[in-house]
Amino acid sequence: MVPMDNRHAPFALVTGTSAGIGHAVAQALLARGWNVVGLSRRPAPIDHARYEHLSVDLADTGALNGLLGRFVFEGRRLAERPRLGLVNNAADPGELIQFDELDPARFAASIAVNVTAPVLLMRAFLRARPAGVPLRIVNVSTGAAVRAFPGLAAYCTGKAALRMAGQVVGAELDAPPSPPAASEDVAILSYEPGVVDTDIQTRARSTPRAQFPWVDVFIDFARKGLLKPPAAPAADIADFLDADGAPHFSERRFGG
Repeated sequence: MVPMDNRHAPFALVTGTSAGIGHAVAQALLARGWNVVGLSRRPAPIDHARYEHLSVDLADTGALNGLLGRFVFEGRRLAERPRLGLVNNAADPGELIQFDELDPARFAASIAVNVTAPVLLMRAFLRARPAGVPLRIVNVSTGAAVRAFPGLAAYCTGKAALRMAGQVVGAELDAPPSPPAASEDVAILSYEPGVVDTDIQTRARSTPRAQFPWVDVFIDFARKGLLKPPAAPAADIADFLDADGAPHFSERRFGG
């Protein structure tokens, strides 16, 4: 299907739309009348007139920059929009392994997905946003951004860094010498969805105990029925993108 871009509809870019929370967020926004561009390595099972999928490995920042220039921010893509949204959802847990056994190249790739790509996307939206157009950014976070979990060094490190990056942008928007037009109606949310039934959970509880001694924590999440469906936090995220009155930076957990 050739995407139909309603130029007067709100526009959002969502990463990781092939599955999980990203897929659910895209579906929620489409149901609310948004145009959505999804980014992920794998195809997304979304067939909708206002959805466009772009395949990219977010660990390849050069490819991401080229893709943004050619397909997202060219021409009048963001012009005449009543509202813009960015959902940095895609995540790479990295190696589920003891800290001293981490592979440096694999660690760097995880950081690229969890930190560098979201930062580049935030920067691109902040620079390209037409003056006065509301911009809502959601950085999907985790309890691992504020609490250390054994065996999750790359994931904890990356998510903590992304949380701080959002806080820095909020602080800059709050403080002079930011011109009023640059900070007007921009809001960033660091959002912790809680324990959600995603591919990361599946991978964690499927990792051999000899490699990941803490696997029982994740097995218990599923055994005790604690995993919520992705649609639950996705609705929360879509509500934020649609809402007014948020501060430049805020954070909250699902249900909070």
